[in-house]
Amino acid sequence: MVPRILVQAMFGLMIASVALVAFAQLTDRPQVGVLIEAPIVQERSIHLSGDRTGNYVATDALTGEVLVNSAQNKNGFVGVIGRVMDRERMLHNVSSSEPFRIVLRDNGHIAIIDDSTDNVIELIGYGADNVASFARLMN
Repeated sequence: MVPRILVQAMFGLMIASVALVAFAQLTDRPQVGVLIEAPIVQERSIHLSGDRTGNYVATDALTGEVLVNSAQNKNGFVGVIGRVMDRERMLHNVSSSEPFRIVLRDNGHIAIIDDSTDNVIELIGYGADNVASFARLMN
């Protein structure tokens, strides 16, 4: 049995949260903590192809050169992103043959953009090794 005071506190917190959001919306308060997309300074088109085991290979979309294999040292995150993008394309009924764009922004952040589904993954907070696996693709 949950103590009555905890249930009341839970509902009080929910009501306070809704009230704060409603106040912010009604008074047109500017949004804070929202990611501002910096201008793109460099980009590269790649194809990500993988199998059910999670092993993905990134190839240059123009030359077909193999850039990285997710089975290589510290590149497993490429496979994770590959599966996420494949899932998103499956949900949108989009062919997996379209390339992705890896972009370097003016502020130093890296993003993966799928123009066929309008999916953008900003690589912020994924860890240094994970971001580095995509940063190496920009060279």
